[in-house]
Amino acid sequence: MSLKNYYPEKIQQLPPFEGPFDAFRLAAENCEVLLASYPAGTRIEPHNHDTENVGVITTGKLLLTMDGETQHIAAGEWYHVPAGKIHTAEFPEDTAEIEFWFTD
Repeated sequence: MSLKNYYPEKIQQLPPFEGPFDAFRLAAENCEVLLASYPAGTRIEPHNHDTENVGVITTGKLLLTMDGETQHIAAGEWYHVPAGKIHTAEFPEDTAEIEFWFTD
């Protein structure tokens, strides 16, 4: 199931994010805003970012692992990934979120 249609039509008209998951991009100064969706079973292998990332799960669930500890992030909950921190992400069910990738 694709959650791309989960977002209102105006959001769906934003430019697409070029990456390993579906997202719509909203440009902001010193921050990229991604409206992302992940099909159930998506796993993003260990990686890190130059950006400091925060996000909120809007539907579904995120299993976020950092430093050997897995956080279960449910709909309505926020998460934080510091810049440079190696982490993995798993989505056991269809999930959508809003992500903020801060450059400063």
